[in-house]
Amino acid sequence: MSELVADDITDFARAVGPQPDEILVEMNEHGEEIGFPTVGPAVGGWLATLARLVDAERVFEFGSGFGYSAYWFARALPPAGEVVLTEIDADELDRAREYFDRGDLTDRASFEHGDAIDFAESYDGPFDVVLIDNEKHRYEEAFDAIREKVAPGGVVIADNAMTSTSVDFETVLRLVEGETVADANESTRGVAAYLARVRADPDFETAAIPLGEGITVSHRTE
Repeated sequence: MSELVADDITDFARAVGPQPDEILVEMNEHGEEIGFPTVGPAVGGWLATLARLVDAERVFEFGSGFGYSAYWFARALPPAGEVVLTEIDADELDRAREYFDRGDLTDRASFEHGDAIDFAESYDGPFDVVLIDNEKHRYEEAFDAIREKVAPGGVVIADNAMTSTSVDFETVLRLVEGETVADANESTRGVAAYLARVRADPDFETAAIPLGEGITVSHRTE
């Protein structure tokens, strides 16, 4: 978890939020073992809650890894719902299928191997929830690829909005506030550019949830 969020805040959010099943617990442990940064149960609970709040039926993910966040979404969807997982690593996608099979959630999932932005452009909308969690320098590109397919009342969620192994929080904040930072790296610039893009869009209203590595939620109002 991020050093920006106190452990007791994360513990509290995890304790009062939706609870993971045994497969999600196993997935989280696997991520910790291999050093794969899942969103964790505190943020996962928020993802499920947001999906329920907008009565989501369809979810699209940019970058799914081995399916941790998608599994949270799938549990919140109705039986006929769909979450589209996209992942460039075939082995990770195969592991996601295994977890979904064991959780009896495969009927709610579509597994796409390849570039998430290509699939965003090829899928028909609308989507009620979109999670952007692919390469940080492509966040703005991901939003542009899916924007018109977000249902009115739907939400676009971006992970790593505050920090990650390649995103510097202080620099993101300075860039969002309009400063020029000459030595900002590509990932940090990408996140800041995305935040500027979505905040400037008159059809979306954006707020931040400071849990995990920071997520933003952009609600489509029009």
